[in-house]
Amino acid sequence: MASGLSQQSALRWVTLAACAAALYVCWPLWPALVLAAWTAGLARPLLARFEKVLKGRHRAAAVLSLLLFLLLATPLILMTLGVVGGAQELVTTIRASASTKTALETIATSSAEPFTLPGSFDEVLELVQRYGSQGFEVLTRLAGAAASGVVALFIYFAGAYTFLVEGAAAWAWLRRHSPLAPGHLDRLTAAFHETGRGLLAGVGLTMLTQGLVATVIYLALGVPRAWVLGPITGLAAIVPIVGSGLVWAPIALGFLLTDHPVKAALLAALGLGVISTVDNVLRPIYARLGALKMPTFLLFVAVFGGLAAFGPWGALLGPLLVRVTMEALVIYRESVDGSPPA
Repeated sequence: MASGLSQQSALRWVTLAACAAALYVCWPLWPALVLAAWTAGLARPLLARFEKVLKGRHRAAAVLSLLLFLLLATPLILMTLGVVGGAQELVTTIRASASTKTALETIATSSAEPFTLPGSFDEVLELVQRYGSQGFEVLTRLAGAAASGVVALFIYFAGAYTFLVEGAAAWAWLRRHSPLAPGHLDRLTAAFHETGRGLLAGVGLTMLTQGLVATVIYLALGVPRAWVLGPITGLAAIVPIVGSGLVWAPIALGFLLTDHPVKAALLAALGLGVISTVDNVLRPIYARLGALKMPTFLLFVAVFGGLAAFGPWGALLGPLLVRVTMEALVIYRESVDGSPPA
């Protein structure tokens, strides 16, 4: 009997050590794996539709679903890279300002060339050359070394395809062999996918729309670098209480300091009445696509805490860890209170 218990204890420690080693090996590629799993989850409705059209050809439907999803996401990715590059230029300009007053004046009335929509193919090429180089430079920095960037992209695409094609079978295997009760594992996995849908669909679409509205208003008022300040305004929406006012309020103050009181008043009115309120109007609509069951302040802490702890990818890992922890605490409390696992 004692020998059996010692063997079981040894097996438990060996299993824990093996799991820790496997986690250590996969950890450098966790962003690609997590994004691949979230992508597969978001693309699964497309998979069902394509399977009907292709008469059950699962793998072909998975390829088409993944390609269509990535095609829709590509413009957003390129825009984000360009905005990051422009934001770096803006930060450099602000740092070079002699005072806070000068920085505000620079943001509101800089002599930088305003952004205009291209009217010909040559202008489109010029726009791509001007801002695409910034995006490519940022992409290179984020990817790090070329080899590691290629590996991460390969893991992402291959992982998204694998999760789409073989996700059900892998999930069935995990439910059979996991030490957790199947019901508990289902709930933790649901929290994982909820975080992906909430960040990419719910929070992401809300910030994107708010940033688009802000960009249009900035362009109409002649704000320099509107294509950078607009998306940054959308990102600021995640900050509790002040939200997008962190961006449009200093711009309005800059207009006031540079003797443009009408523009300052218009931006203040539109900031309060349109930019800051569009979030309240659209959030319930976007929540149907992906609601993240996390208080706004906690999401803010998770995002910026993740950034401080893990770098740029911490903006995803922070909310994910916090949301899964919340679900684990609820499950634990239910088990202590005597609620049987599903």
